[in-house]
Amino acid sequence: MKIEMRKIRILDIAEGYRNTEDEGCLGYGGRLNIRPAYQREFVYDEARRNAVIRTIQKGYPLNVMYWVRGEDGKYELMDGQQRTLSFCMYIYNDFPVDSMFFQNLTETEREEILDYEVLVYICEGNDKEKLEWFRTINIQGLELKPQELRNAVYTGAWLTDAKRHFSKSGCAAQKLADKYLTGSANRQDYLETALSWIADRHGWKAEDYMAAHQQDKDCTPLWQYFQCVFNWVETVFPVLRPKLMKGLPWGIYYNKYSVEEYDPDWFERCIQILLMDDDVTSKKGIYQYLLSGDEKYLSIRTFTDSMKTQAYERQGGICPLCEAEGRSRIFYDISEMEADHITPWIDGGKTTAENCQMLCREHNRRKGAK
Repeated sequence: MKIEMRKIRILDIAEGYRNTEDEGCLGYGGRLNIRPAYQREFVYDEARRNAVIRTIQKGYPLNVMYWVRGEDGKYELMDGQQRTLSFCMYIYNDFPVDSMFFQNLTETEREEILDYEVLVYICEGNDKEKLEWFRTINIQGLELKPQELRNAVYTGAWLTDAKRHFSKSGCAAQKLADKYLTGSANRQDYLETALSWIADRHGWKAEDYMAAHQQDKDCTPLWQYFQCVFNWVETVFPVLRPKLMKGLPWGIYYNKYSVEEYDPDWFERCIQILLMDDDVTSKKGIYQYLLSGDEKYLSIRTFTDSMKTQAYERQGGICPLCEAEGRSRIFYDISEMEADHITPWIDGGKTTAENCQMLCREHNRRKGAK
């Protein structure tokens, strides 16, 4: 990793500044990629934006900025995007500060802003070095999310196309799956989710998938995979329940369970029953329970201490299964026993005092493992 420190005038950084949705935001004579196409929009509020300009006007130092130099000699702005956009937008008269646009300032005041020197660290290195460095220095200004950090490293045509599908307000991914996903498209949450799911199929991390596909011309496999996930979800669970379904790891379920055939009508009947069952304390776990058959996802209501004590006294401290097997030891202290459903929950048994029995640990665990 090579790191170089420079002082660069705002005049030079703002040279050739242009900011469009499709092309992104460029500066430094077109050599600095301030905001790639389809990355999140400008997010500083008015107070923070104006504070940047007042800091410059008073000659106070701004926090250090970080750029990455690519093999083509151009630069990617890794940290300092909002500060850079603030002074570039102000110079191009996009907003006033204290009721004064840049054009309203005196010539001397304008020159002082343009001659202000920004401290910039410029680094060169491989992808993993840059990603680790960026994670380390991402402690200033508006903190970036992990996916925004990855985007700063794995740039190229593939990422530009991925952002077009996943990272823009109103993008295709948002239209398809906003009923199921949490977070914000323009803060890279949708892209991060899709990447984590498709990477899971290979046992990878999101950055592993991005590294493997960085040189691809587009993100077609990722987009097709994402569509397959939600086509499968809508086929298997055709009744939409946003409060329960939103935020579940549907891609992970798809990776693990989509090879099986399911009866959507039977699933729907089960969902209706489970939603009415007071013993099911994790309603969002219903979907994974139906796919996996594992009751742990339902967080079945447990017996209270009072119910356990009643059952223990009723049994006289005897484990009924030890007694049925004619074991030499059948009496246990309550601390050596565990509560069990006499009629299993799966067969309609409720978590009530009448349906509670105390078993020794061995028998309870053997029964639970069946």
